[in-house]
Formats: sequence, structure tokens, C-alpha cells
Amino acid sequence: MDPGDLNVVLGVGALVVLAAAAAVRVASHAGLPSLLLYLGIGLALGESGLGLRFEDAELTQVLGNLALAVILADGGFTTRWATVRPVAPMAAVLATVGVFISVAVTTGLVLLVLDVDLRTAIVLGAVASSTDAAAVFSVLRSMPVRGRLRSLVEAESGFNDPPVIILVSVVTSDAWDRAGVWAIAGQIGYQLVVGILVGIGVARAGVWLLARSALPASGLYPLATLAIAFLAFAGSGLVGASPIMAIYVAGLVLGNSELPHRTSTAGFVEAMAWLAQIGLFVMLGVLASPGRLLEALPTAIVVGGALTLVARPVSVLACLTPFRVPWRDQVFISWAGLRGAVPIVLATIPMSVGLPGAERIFDVVFLLVVVFTLLQGPTLPWVARGTGATAAENPRAVELESAPMEAIGATMLQFTVAPQSRLAGVEVAELRLPPGAVLTLLLRDGELFVPTPSTALRAGDHALVATDHAHVGEIEERLRLVSQEGRLAGWYAALPGRRG
Repeated sequence: MDPGDLNVVLGVGALVVLAAAAAVRVASHAGLPSLLLYLGIGLALGESGLGLRFEDAELTQVLGNLALAVILADGGFTTRWATVRPVAPMAAVLATVGVFISVAVTTGLVLLVLDVDLRTAIVLGAVASSTDAAAVFSVLRSMPVRGRLRSLVEAESGFNDPPVIILVSVVTSDAWDRAGVWAIAGQIGYQLVVGILVGIGVARAGVWLLARSALPASGLYPLATLAIAFLAFAGSGLVGASPIMAIYVAGLVLGNSELPHRTSTAGFVEAMAWLAQIGLFVMLGVLASPGRLLEALPTAIVVGGALTLVARPVSVLACLTPFRVPWRDQVFISWAGLRGAVPIVLATIPMSVGLPGAERIFDVVFLLVVVFTLLQGPTLPWVARGTGATAAENPRAVELESAPMEAIGATMLQFTVAPQSRLAGVEVAELRLPPGAVLTLLLRDGELFVPTPSTALRAGDHALVATDHAHVGEIEERLRLVSQEGRLAGWYAALPGRRG
């Protein structure tokens, strides 16, 4: 490649990134994951658009796994362990037992409706059964969904990739003729458990090392943190465990630890995740052949319908009913199982091993993701409201965001007074914040002012509280309690059974 060609490649790449960044705003207004617009950019660059030809399924699989690793590292880093811990058992069951139920039901329906062999039906069912972390994170984190529900769906999307990857790899390999059910289950269990242990071990060692290091530049800390996550990814792969599981867990441990320059690290990891999403979906769009897609549309609708309307609800019902999850929440969780890059990347596995009909499988999965994302994405807010999954309907809802100021050991907490919150009408002095914590600013109707102790909060107010690191948890709990009980929160908290 000469310098002229390099300039063209860099110019096109920069334009693609800029167009993809603009697409995020368009997608958010439409209630869609931005992946659809990224796929559209890829299709526009591909053989039926500008004529760029790319048909290397094996390279796509490798690059796709690396991009997914970055996305999952960011997902783990930005997830609070306090919200994941209560739902971890449910997420684990959904990601294992639920996946196999979903695959079994989808496979049976595909065999019943379509003229395909058992192997192809299992591959279609398995590839399509994995929910996608990138799609789930991008949609749910832009919606006011209750923290417990959001954490459950997000954790499931991070945990359910390894079982599906193993299943697809076995079914498309020579082991199809000799692998037993128990052998596959044992391999999945090993990969999950060891992947989790490797992720925790490497991340904790990394936290210990970073806390005792004095790097010469602050910009090196974000690089070192992401390198630690990828060390877990590589280490897990070397021992035959799940690299995807390891890097997600490593991100979770790192994100919930006290790290130097945490704010800049979070911004860096988020930026890398966005870049990984853009590159991954554009690449998948270029790999697709629009000329073949129309022919695969009926099959995609049948498989997607079987999965979305039957298999997913059945698996959620079977897995969450023992946990006494209300049926309304189960409806929301069923509809929130979004598909995205993971199924499409998995669909390249049959192509890379030369499985008969592999291109057809890829086309079906590609269209399935597009069609049902167009269906589920825009309707998910409506389903959330209809099932009571939105945080706005919960009077405890207080939006909190921290922005640490590491140099002085302080933190700024920002919260919004929701319409149903009982914070409305409470005076600043009645919040009874811990000593040293100060409500410094209020934004009301577009005007910014410094409140007095007698200033009463109103619905829609945006408030800023300054405090030291030690009191962050106490302040968050206090604000949530007042939001629930109002100015009598201290009296209610003293009653038996009211705390916790």
C-alpha cells in the first residue's frame, strides 16, 4: 500500500466513524440500537454499494470476537456489582438452562415448519438464541428501567455467549458425530467456571498492582486497565476456558474497585467500546450480500418468530418462575432479549468451517437480527410502561451520577427529582445530609442557582451534591429513602422492618 492509498483508507475510515457517531443520535431518537445504522453503512460500502468486496468469514470471526471483548469489558466496567449481585443466580440460570431451552424449542419449531436437516436446525436455533450485550446495553441504558430488571437482562447478555459459542462450535465441527450431551454440558460448565475464576483472579491482581504503581502519565492508567482486562481474556483462552466470560468478569471487578484516574479510565473504555461497535457492525454489513438476503427473508421471519414469540418466553417462564419473578417482569425480560452482533458473528462459524448451507445460515441470521431489532427496539419502551418495568413509575427513583474529583478526594453527586418522587416539597435542610455534604446547586426550569436551607425541591429539579468519597453510599441511601418516604424518612427508617 502506497502513501496515496493509505490516505484514501484513512479518509474513508474517518468519514465512516463520523457518520457512525452521528447515527447514534438518530438511532436514540428512533428508539433503535445504533447497530442497525452501522450495518446500513456497511451495506452501503459493500459489493452492492460502493463495491467494496470482503468475504473472509474466518477473519470476521477473529475480529468480531476481539470487538465483542472490548464491548463486554466496557459493559462489565460500567455495571455496579451491588445491582448485579442480587440477580446473579437468575442471570446464570437464564444464560445456561434458559439458552438450552430456547435452542431446543426453536430447533423443534424450525424442523416442524422448514424443510431443513437436524444439524442446520440446531445451528439456527443456537446462533439466534444468544442475546447481544451491545444491543442490550445501548437500549436499556437509555431507558428508565428499574435497576434490578436492567441488571438481570444485562448480566444475562454478558453470561450467555459462552454456552452458545461452545454449542455452535461442537455442532459445526467433526465432534457432531461423537459428542454426547453430558460431554457438551461438562465443557460448558468448565469454560464458564474457569473463565469466571480467571477473570476475578487477573482483575484483582491488576487492581493491587495499579494501586501500588506510580505511572509517569495519567493517560497510561486507562491503557493499563484495558490491558489487564485483555490479559484475563488471553489467560482464559490459554487454559481452554471462555475468554468472553473472563473479560466481562474482569471488567466487572475492575469497574467496582478503587482505581487511580477512574474517570478518565471509564471514558477511555467507553470510547474503545464505541469504536469496537462501529468497526464490528460496519464489517458485518460489508460481509453481507444484499443480493441473497431477499431470498432468505421468509426463513428469517419463521426462525425469528419461533424464537421471539415462543422459545424466549418459554425459557424465561421456566427459569424465572422458581425465583417467583412476577409475570409482568417476565414479559419485559422476554421482549428485552435483543439480538445483535453476537448472532451474526456466530453465524460466521459455519462459513469458516465450510458447513453445507453456511451462507444461507448467515443470511437468515443477518435478516433475523435486522427485522426483529426493528420490531423489538422501538416497542420496548411501550412494553416497559405496560408491564410496569419503568423506573418512573417507582417513587423510589432517584437518578444518581457520580463524577469523582480525585485530586481533592471529593465526589459530585447529581440527582433528578422524578415526577412521582416524594423528594418534591422537601426542603434542603430536611434532607439531613451527612456532615461535610452540601447541596451546592439547583437547576430549575433552565435556571441555575444556589439553594438555601429552606429551598423546597420540585419535580424536575436537577441537584448537585458535593461530598467526600466516604459518604457517597450513605448519601445515595438517604436520598433514596427520602424519595420513598418523604420528609418523615428518618422516622419511618426507625420502624421495625422498614430498613434494608
